[in-house]
Amino acid sequence: MSIDKTSTPAKDHTVENSAAASGAATAVDPRLLVREQGFAGYLSEFKRKMKAGDLGSIPVVVGLVIIWAIFTSLNSNFLTAGNFTNMAVAMVGTGLIAVGIVFVLLLGEIDLSVGSVSGVAGATFAVLSVTHGMNEVLALVLAILTGTVAGAVHGFFFARIGVPAFAVTLAGLLFWQGFMLQVLGSNGTINLPADGLVVKLTSYYFSDVAAAYGLAVVVTAGYFLSAYFDNRRRAAAGLPSRPLNEVVVRTVLLAVLAFVVAIVFNQYKGLPLAVVIFLVFLLLTDFVLRRTSYGRKVYALGGSVEASRRAGINVELVRISVFAIAGTFAAIGGLFVASRIASANQGAGAGDFLMNVIAAAVIGGTSLFGGRGRTWDALLGVMVIVSIQYGLALEGVASPVQYMITGGVLLATVVIDAVTRKTQKTAGRA
Repeated sequence: MSIDKTSTPAKDHTVENSAAASGAATAVDPRLLVREQGFAGYLSEFKRKMKAGDLGSIPVVVGLVIIWAIFTSLNSNFLTAGNFTNMAVAMVGTGLIAVGIVFVLLLGEIDLSVGSVSGVAGATFAVLSVTHGMNEVLALVLAILTGTVAGAVHGFFFARIGVPAFAVTLAGLLFWQGFMLQVLGSNGTINLPADGLVVKLTSYYFSDVAAAYGLAVVVTAGYFLSAYFDNRRRAAAGLPSRPLNEVVVRTVLLAVLAFVVAIVFNQYKGLPLAVVIFLVFLLLTDFVLRRTSYGRKVYALGGSVEASRRAGINVELVRISVFAIAGTFAAIGGLFVASRIASANQGAGAGDFLMNVIAAAVIGGTSLFGGRGRTWDALLGVMVIVSIQYGLALEGVASPVQYMITGGVLLATVVIDAVTRKTQKTAGRA
């Protein structure tokens, strides 16, 4: 009898726990419930993000559309195939350097030396290949490595010695500027051969229309497959994932954009090699930041250095590597800048070049406070800056006004970033 009495309550207790567990297992993430409501659900989700300060790329995209609309209304030549292609090629050098700056900004730091380092890379290549007759490929590799070494040196003094990044890279700006002048010698300018490797980086176009359309297909298909299999992995792990219809809609929108750009390119000279290289670097760096443990460590450091150290992250190594990456992209971007003017000269990296590089990363959406941003921000930001420059140039606006307008756009972006961060803190999201 005693055994029966004790076993019966045990069965009832098991049934109650099973029901509770079943109820817990069927709980659905609130974000997915919102999406299941259709258009109204997406609208409410959008409002929730806006209230929480989760603006994403919306401000820069809206700003870019407004800029294009204004300049197109002022001059019908602004968005012609020729001008659009020229803008696309012009933004590659600055955009590549901005990609490296994004990595540094994710740490909450700054690198003021990238302009000078880019000039050193161009000068190194010119001296080795033109003056000393070295093989162009080898000279190209050595020129890029100069940027890597320069960035690593900055990172060493910052991470190991403890010198503030601002001071280290400011010293680097001056040192590498002087080093570039020394390398170039008394002439100050070394012309690059028109049929050489570096000049072709910005002068070569895939004239076959299939190249631009093929790239559009590859980009669209790649996005769909990546999103589809990522959703499957998340669903298998019991994590929230986007509905298939949302992935399809996003893919269709990307396809429309990609094919419109391909049509524009084909109306001029074809697909620029420089744009292809830029997209490859953007995809690679985006993969590194979002899909690798190294990328997660970079974001973690931007969030909290002390918490990252306690989690076992090698803070010094990550910091040094990030500055090395910034130096590497500075060198690569510098070669593209030299390619556009077919020479290496003393003016490389001078003037407003550094400010444009940093502004491109910040305007694109990378936070100055660290921990938030993507390498795609470099693309959006440099599109804004180059669009302003070309639009004002078509209107014959003087350089001082261009500086003031670019500065105003940068200030507005920083203000939005600060307000957004404050809003996120209030909403408990930062």
